Formats: sequence, structure tokens, C-alpha cells
Amino acid sequence: MEESTQDQALLNTPENKPVLASSSPKQVRFAISAFYFMQGVCFASWASRIPTFKASMGLNDAELGSILFALPAGQIMTMFFSAKLTTHFGSKKMLKATAPMYAIALTFLALATAGWQLAAFLVLFGITGNLCNIALNTQGVAGENYYGKPIMSSFHGAWSIGNLTGALIALGLVNLKLGMYAHFWIIAALSLTNVVFNSGKLLNYNKPDTVAEKTKFFTMPQGILVLLGLIAFCSMATEGTMFDWSAIYFEDVVKLPHNRAIIGYASFMFMMASGRFLGVYLIGKFGRKNLLQISGAIISIGMGLAVVFPNIFVAIIGFMLIGLGVSSIVPMVYSIAGNNKKVPAGKAITMVSSIGYFAFLFGPPLIGYISQLSSLRYSFGIISVFGLLITFVITKIKEIN
Repeated sequence: MEESTQDQALLNTPENKPVLASSSPKQVRFAISAFYFMQGVCFASWASRIPTFKASMGLNDAELGSILFALPAGQIMTMFFSAKLTTHFGSKKMLKATAPMYAIALTFLALATAGWQLAAFLVLFGITGNLCNIALNTQGVAGENYYGKPIMSSFHGAWSIGNLTGALIALGLVNLKLGMYAHFWIIAALSLTNVVFNSGKLLNYNKPDTVAEKTKFFTMPQGILVLLGLIAFCSMATEGTMFDWSAIYFEDVVKLPHNRAIIGYASFMFMMASGRFLGVYLIGKFGRKNLLQISGAIISIGMGLAVVFPNIFVAIIGFMLIGLGVSSIVPMVYSIAGNNKKVPAGKAITMVSSIGYFAFLFGPPLIGYISQLSSLRYSFGIISVFGLLITFVITKIKEIN
């Protein structure tokens, strides 16, 4: 999922201890996975309908790029505010409150009839999404501790599966010619049903044993952390571009009909989800440094294919390669940063993810502006450069096992 700076800090902060609930570890794991899954479905429902918004409002690429800026802006607005709420109320209560808010905010998007309205609703969607995201990642940490095994990657894999499922649902409903408002309310109903049936299995918390050391909002990273932040930036910029522009690319460049353009987004998400579940095996086989180099090369090759040969079959293969390439990069980068011996884990990850998160803020709008000046096809060539940059930068980092 879209992993904010604060999310990653929480992943390494032993804040509150989960109370042993009546639910078994497997039930807790399923419940948390279900929340990750539904958040992925909600996000994909929006992303898969971006071409519809663009066409219905008559937006050019630059105008759409400016509007897309609103979603990450909303996320940033509440980044640390939502963390304080989660710490005060506990992630279970926050998740029970914010998951419905996020789903209902999705339905507001369908009410937009002008660009400024869509931007305003995207800010709301970003705010509620970040509130839910912080609570969900905190609950994920508790669930991992309660389960007794490192299963966090499987939670994020559930988000990716939800994202793919949301794209496929949208593909089906578009072909059935169901209106966007009805589509989004179907998704909201599914999310609300999940809250009703699975929130009771989430973990409660005791009060923290210690008070976490206060740190500045942002500390300038040094050495290896700068390079890791650059790798995270390139990967997140690629992800953000694919989330927001892949369906439009298949409609405008590959020339698929509107009701089939979601195939590009779905193919990317399928391989991204698969790669996340395969990540542990691939790291064991190739090692982190080699896998990062391979991943960067795969991104470049995939986008190169889609740009040079923009027909449906080659473009699908290209987008699948991009999904595979980005799937394990950010988790590996955070793991490397967290094991840095010179900086505490939480602080190191915060530094790296602070750099990377700006990619979500500026990447997708930048694609729109470049596309307006040249074409969407050639603006996507930037992603190939990001992949090559990942492969190059990783060669400069020696402190990786």
C-alpha cells in the first residue's frame, strides 16, 4: 500500500503491547489481512476509474496531473496528526472508525462534476486513507508480534491482492455499464461488511511501557541512507505513476477501448502482488543487493517494451515486468535501513521513507506535465530512467549483505 513516513516508523516502534484476545493468532491474522485487502480494493476502485474522470471532465494530461496532486497532499496533511490519534485511542478503535470513513470518502469522488470538486474530494480521500493507513500498519505490527512470525509482508501482499481484485471488479462493472456512484457504493458496502464481521478479532492494547523518544519531523539523512532514500524515491515514483496513469496509457497510447483500458493496471498489480509473496524466496536465492539490481533492470526493460512497442500484448508484458520489478524494492530498502548500525532502526527508516514519500507527491503530476509538453508515451520513458538509476545507485552501496 501507499506507505507513508510515519507508517514505516511505526513498523519498528514497540509502542503498545497487544492484549491476548479470545481470537486465535490465525483469526487475528485473517482479520488484519481482510482490512488490508479492503483498503487495497478501495484504492483500486478509484485508480481504475481515473480514465472515466479524465474523459467526462474533458481534462488534458497537465490538468489531470495537477488534480492528482490532491490525494498525496491530503495524506501528508494528517500524517503525524493521525499517528497521535492512533497512539491515544489505539489502532483497533481507530481502524473501526476510519475504515468506514475511507470507504464513504470513495463514494464522494463519484459526485464530482468539475476538476476542483474532484481535487477537494481527493484531499478528503487522502486524509481518511492516511488515518486508516496509520491505524492499519500499527495493528499489523501488533498482529505480527501476536502471531510470533514475520508476516508483515503477507499483510502488504493482501493489500496488493485487494488492489488487483478492485481493478478486476471495476473492469467487470465498466463492461456492465454500471455507473460510478453505484460502483463505489458496492465497494463501500463490502468494506462496511468487513468492519462488522472482522473488527471484533482485532487486537486491543495495554498502555505503553515506555515513552518513545521525541524526534524531529525530519532529520537530514547521511551516507547510505541518502542512497537508500534515492532508491525508494525511484521505486515509489514508478508505483505512483502506474497507479494513476497505467489505465490512461492503455487507453490513449495502446488504443484500447475505455471499457478494457483497466487491463494495464490489473496486469501491473497482478505481478506486484505475486512479487510481494515471492519476495522472501527471491531474497534468499539472490540476496538483497543482487535482487535490487535485477529489479531496477526489470523496471527499465518492462517500460522500454511498453514505450517502444505500444501494442496490447507487449504492453501487458511490459507492465507485468514493472510490477514484478517494484514489488520487493521498498520492503528491502526499509529492511536494509533498519539494520543500519549507526542510526536507530525507526529513525533510519523515517529518514529513508521521508525521501521516498515525496515521489508519491510529485511523480504522477510530473508525468502529466511532461505528457502535455510532449506525449504520454514518452513521459513514461522516465520510468525506464528510474529503473536504471536504481541499478546504478545500488552498486555504490557496499553495506548490504
